[in-house]
Amino acid sequence: MTTSICRRSSSDLVTSCTGLATSRGPCPFTGREGGVSAGEHAGLNLAQHVGDDERAVVRNRELLDAELGVPVVFVDQTHSTDVHVLPAAGPAPVVSADALVTDRGDVALAIMVADCLPVLLSDPVSGTIAAAHAGRAGLLAGVLERTIEAMTQLGARPADLTASIGPSICGACYEVPEPMRAEAAQQLPTTWAETSWGTPALDLRAGAIEILGAAGIPRSALETDHPCTLEDERFYSYRRQARTGRFAGVLRRA
Repeated sequence: MTTSICRRSSSDLVTSCTGLATSRGPCPFTGREGGVSAGEHAGLNLAQHVGDDERAVVRNRELLDAELGVPVVFVDQTHSTDVHVLPAAGPAPVVSADALVTDRGDVALAIMVADCLPVLLSDPVSGTIAAAHAGRAGLLAGVLERTIEAMTQLGARPADLTASIGPSICGACYEVPEPMRAEAAQQLPTTWAETSWGTPALDLRAGAIEILGAAGIPRSALETDHPCTLEDERFYSYRRQARTGRFAGVLRRA
């Protein structure tokens, strides 16, 4: 049994809008190019809660559905540790959660971000896939651990998992107050960082790598080489522009 991050098509919204590729195939993260949103949200904005024209967002999501050849499932994200396991069959209603898990092949999973970590997990043995939104609050509270736990309940094993940590704000750019850095580093030491201008910062990507490794995912199975969203204008960034869109990490079973 195999899983697939995405499938190339004539529009290539998922692959060519970022111009990136992972070691395991085309990049599974959208960017700003290819959509119909305008103004501050210009491009392929996939979020309905950011003040964009609702018709533009609907069209952008339709384009993504067409790109992948299956309906794309979204959730209302709240920086929680809630994990939603899709029902075995039938419609997948929108729920409030910050991670999605399924072993179905008739849908794709999407998680939206604009600086937070989009983390995509796949078990090619059991066919289980997951998409998680890991901002500072969710990462420290255990959203990744809970996502992996939900995957194991569908037959996945951490040793069989591969994970891709997508474009997100880097440790050299994610400035935070010193007490916030100290609190996070006490729990996850690898998150301690300093900005390129010498102020306290957090490296959420390093923290995610620490968590995924502790859960049993081999380091060789982690795909982590993606740009900083604040530095790279191909991606939406809340830190760069508070009123902006959201891109997504997307995956589906083959």
